[in-house]
Amino acid sequence: MRATPGSMNALISIYYASPEFLGLKASTKAGYKGVLDRFRAIYGEALVTDFKRQSIKEILGTMADRPSAANHLLDRLKAIFGLAIDLEWRGDDPTISVKGYKIDGDGFHTWTEDQITQYEQAHGPGTKARRALYIALYAGQRRSDAVQMGKQNRRGNRIDVRQEKTGAYLSIPLHPALAAELDAAPEGDLLYLMTEYGKPHSAKAFGNWFQKRVQEASLDGCTYHGLRKAAARRLAEAGCTNQQIKAITGHKTDREVSRYTAAADQITLSDQALVKLQQSKGRT
Repeated sequence: MRATPGSMNALISIYYASPEFLGLKASTKAGYKGVLDRFRAIYGEALVTDFKRQSIKEILGTMADRPSAANHLLDRLKAIFGLAIDLEWRGDDPTISVKGYKIDGDGFHTWTEDQITQYEQAHGPGTKARRALYIALYAGQRRSDAVQMGKQNRRGNRIDVRQEKTGAYLSIPLHPALAAELDAAPEGDLLYLMTEYGKPHSAKAFGNWFQKRVQEASLDGCTYHGLRKAAARRLAEAGCTNQQIKAITGHKTDREVSRYTAAADQITLSDQALVKLQQSKGRT
């Protein structure tokens, strides 16, 4: 069906055909498209000129129970209203000065040691479920990178990763526990995490598959992303610097690392701090 000229449907269609959108990574395009398609399902027939600053705030207000989703929508609206100005469909941007929700951290629960142990008890050594756990826990990678890791990435006692989201290249030393699980992977599989039909997982499908393994372990509120946070927490508790943690996780800034290590055990860190103080010159 042809979009009404000047409508939000028409504007979003033009955005999807723009170099700005087409130049994005496939996973990013899919995420942006999901946000905008949900928006246009409700507001697609509205004219671009109908939107005011107050109406944008009211739309975001209906999403108070989903603050992260609201913030993602605001980011996408800023992009498409910027395009509307370039197209001379309107002379102002109604998203200017509209603020999103303040969110502490990234909303994903960091796995505790007890939860990790409970999952291990449900999924034994040599299983795909255990292998998935250790790839996140000892390599610290996102699910989009985990599903692409395979024997072609193995370099002796290291594994190489080209992160899909950032493009960063990492060479990560293999923890013995992870190496043992990778060695136990089926001989004929190129990737370490294949579907039951011998096909690669998409990141989304893998996330759904992993959640079923979490449920089998009788765990609530635990996600694959939360394991990445647990990996960073463990590194912080071991006394690693932000630079050392970033060398494993691939984060770019100290601020990003701080979000992930917020759950680092206070008692462990305080003990480490006192040891360092006692070891410093002139201190007893």
